[in-house]
Amino acid sequence: MSRSAAPLFRPFHLGRLALANRVVMAPMTRQQSANGMPGPDVVAYYRRRAEGATGLIVTEGTTVDDPVSTSNANVPNFWGPALEGWRRVADEVHAAGGKIMPQLWHVGMARNPERAPHPELPSAGPSGLTKPGTQKSEPMTRAQIGRVVQAFARAAADAQALGFDGVELHGAHGYLIDQFFWEGTNRRDDEYGGDLVGRTRFAVEIIEAIRGATGPDFPIILRFSQWKLQDYSAKLASDPQALGRFLKPLSAAGVDIFHCSQRRYWEPEFEGSDLNLAGWTRELTGKPAITVGSVGLSGEFTASFRGESSTATGIDALLERLERDEFDLVAVGRALLVDPAWTRKIRDGQYDQLLPFTPEALTTLS
Repeated sequence: MSRSAAPLFRPFHLGRLALANRVVMAPMTRQQSANGMPGPDVVAYYRRRAEGATGLIVTEGTTVDDPVSTSNANVPNFWGPALEGWRRVADEVHAAGGKIMPQLWHVGMARNPERAPHPELPSAGPSGLTKPGTQKSEPMTRAQIGRVVQAFARAAADAQALGFDGVELHGAHGYLIDQFFWEGTNRRDDEYGGDLVGRTRFAVEIIEAIRGATGPDFPIILRFSQWKLQDYSAKLASDPQALGRFLKPLSAAGVDIFHCSQRRYWEPEFEGSDLNLAGWTRELTGKPAITVGSVGLSGEFTASFRGESSTATGIDALLERLERDEFDLVAVGRALLVDPAWTRKIRDGQYDQLLPFTPEALTTLS
């Protein structure tokens, strides 16, 4: 590796949030919490990542208090009896010197009623569409929208009371918040639909409600994406001007950090610039941005630690972008899933000890 990994290990400060380094554990669905209850194995799983020197842990998606918010009974809740398990998670991560935020989630129309809790209830979405042209339920009513907005606000207030360091909202990948963002699944003609700015209203109301429930200093991260599980080629914004219009009301509502999900972090977002989605988001909003997307997975990336590569996917390219402040934080997913000590090994130059990702890691809490 021709560049020092030092840019990854600069401290990061935003208000009361102080991180020891720029590495974020990306949220990854685990489905290891029976009946929505995080147990001791979940507590130990997150503590190991804190012990491995990861700067900020964002948990797997945790569902808000709505009967149709989840697609699987083993996805953890962030309400009711499950909160005691999350209290233990926060306490153990903090005892190990880490920082942690829950990702708050509602799957919306991505839910399969036949396999989810409450199969008798239809799934909820802005227009009842699972994808463009495929309607499975009636559009959400304003009353339903209001209840879900308040469920997010209660979850954030609970996170604050439990001692978490902030919250992340899952507004990406074709789940409920993103279903409102995307014209392919939001065909409403009321105040929650219309143009790209109009389609942000649901998220704006959630952010404002969280601000009202937690105060001005509790960090809010919003994760968003262009791509959807239903369509990898989907775009919310086709150019920087449209992206700016989309981000402006979200930023004004109170988002502190934008978590910009790409499938491959090194790919330019728009023609004519090598900025990725996080780079454009930071430039347009002036707020910190997290980049994510296959960090640490490619052969070129791991080889570059040994000085064998300086390709666009290698660590040199990532560090160069970070050093010039294209983005502020780097989210690492599957590499941290398989290797809890990934961050510490990078920090200490133990590149030959990095564990390769294997699909088996997806089925365990190692």
